[in-house]
Amino acid sequence: MVNLIWLLLLAGGGVAAVINGNVAVVTQAAFTAATDAVQIAFELVGLMALWLGLLKIAEDAGLVALLARAVHPLMRRLFPSIPRHHPALGAILMNLTASLLGLGNAATPFGLKAMQEMQRLNPNPDEASEAMCTFLALNTSCITLIPATVIGLRAAAGSVNPAEIVGPTILATTCGTVAAIIADQFLRRYYRWRG
Repeated sequence: MVNLIWLLLLAGGGVAAVINGNVAVVTQAAFTAATDAVQIAFELVGLMALWLGLLKIAEDAGLVALLARAVHPLMRRLFPSIPRHHPALGAILMNLTASLLGLGNAATPFGLKAMQEMQRLNPNPDEASEAMCTFLALNTSCITLIPATVIGLRAAAGSVNPAEIVGPTILATTCGTVAAIIADQFLRRYYRWRG
């Protein structure tokens, strides 16, 4: 369906360019955009390598395990159905840590691993468990302390102060995370009461 939408948008743009006599302008813009996309992608490779490397060092140094112990009481409240030392909790923590650093691309594999591990615990495999729903809410709205990818994109685009978005990002993502946790807890209790 998304491919069809993109096809219609591109075809509509092409038809509009022909009707208005701007085919050369559209062609030039397409080539310029493609060149810019490749340049930005190469500039982001260094940034992503830096943050992923730091995350791997933190994991190997035991900082992730230390962080896991520190947030364990919160994790127990948010994910009461997951056993204490289950691999799902580690994957959840790694996903949230990567998201905290603004590394959405790095968070994805950990998120998939967390969902696989939670599916193994799921008593009803045809429906998402409460833990899976809570994780989805947290993953979608996770607090971001260092929006590394966005800072990198802003720097690559020539922003004078690419890090000026840190404060608003922390505020917005904190509000989103608090709202997601409240909604998750409310809906969890509501469906238990109804069911």
